[in-house]
Amino acid sequence: MGPAGSGKSTYCSNMVKHGESIRRIVHVVNLDPAAEHFDYPVLVDVRELIQVDDAMEDESLRFGPNGGLVFCMEYLSQNFDWLHEQLDDIEDDYILFDCPGQIELYTHIPVMKQLVEALQKWNFNVCSVYLIDSQFLIEASKFVSGVLTALSTMVNLETAHVNVMTKLDLLSKKDKKQLDRYLEPTMQGLLYDEFEDDKFSKKFKKLNAAIAAMIDDYSLVRFLPLDQSDEDSINYVLLQIDTCLQFGEDMEPREMREQEEDPDQVDSGFDG
Repeated sequence: MGPAGSGKSTYCSNMVKHGESIRRIVHVVNLDPAAEHFDYPVLVDVRELIQVDDAMEDESLRFGPNGGLVFCMEYLSQNFDWLHEQLDDIEDDYILFDCPGQIELYTHIPVMKQLVEALQKWNFNVCSVYLIDSQFLIEASKFVSGVLTALSTMVNLETAHVNVMTKLDLLSKKDKKQLDRYLEPTMQGLLYDEFEDDKFSKKFKKLNAAIAAMIDDYSLVRFLPLDQSDEDSINYVLLQIDTCLQFGEDMEPREMREQEEDPDQVDSGFDG
């Protein structure tokens, strides 16, 4: 999940490739009815059920892009049986749900919460992965905005949750030097540095202090850095998600494919 342009589809594509390198089967389900193309194989595509263009072109609805997307997601929530049928034959695999980038779907519209509840009812272990573009977070005010949307999503969905800072490979050397203060932030200090100027009113500064205190009181939002050009970085993020999911703990040992050719070999490990 995450805002438009935060790198959700790129994340899915990289995880599929990484899964191939570590011999893990990774499937991707597209839940974005406005998606146009993919860099990964799609297991299930919500556009087979409904597309944004369907809602926008319907004369009785007359939705724009945003209203059309919300309508499509609410239509999906009324047809979860269709999604269940598509996923019913998948067992013991790792499935990514590539979600839309419309932020209100995660903050105050119940459709994503309903999706989470449906997946849990179908015996899925669910972890929410919330992505934020690192280029968006190198200014304190923008960082606070990103933290608030991530926190709102966490509170709304009530799942195991991992926040990821994406596109580190696109940052300049100067901006990379600023990253540490955002990975382990002191909210009061960040906002003070940006808004200490006298041109800001006392009420404005008081509001900032209250927001910072609220974030610190929850103490839930921390971002994992993700550099898609670094396999170790990808593996570290995946490890944190696996821990949240308890992925692999209930899987049966599986023999290596090579054993079919050489029955003398024995494999007692877990795949993935």
